Amino acid sequence: MHIIENRDKLLARVRRIAGQVSAIERQLGGDADCSETLQLVASVRGAVGSLMEELIEQHMRDHVARPGLTDAERQAASEEMLALIRRYGK
Repeated sequence: MHIIENRDKLLARVRRIAGQVSAIERQLGGDADCSETLQLVASVRGAVGSLMEELIEQHMRDHVARPGLTDAERQAASEEMLALIRRYGK
C-alpha cells in the first residue's frame, strides 16, 4: 500500500538514479576523468542507498509496526525484511 501512496515520489527518485547511471555510461564511453566518474558512481550508490532506506522504513511502518497486525503477520514481515537486508548488505 505504501508504494502506491508514494508512487510519484519514488518514481522521480528512480528516474534521477537512471539519469545518474546514464551519465556514468557516457563518462565510460568517452574520455572522462577517472575522479569524475568515481564521483558519479559514489552518487548513484548514495541515491540507491537512500531509496532503499525509504522503502525499508515504509515497509517497517506498514507491515511490522502498524497497529492491528497479528503476531504471525508481524513475524512474517520481520523475517522477510531481515532476509532482504542480508541480501542488500552483501
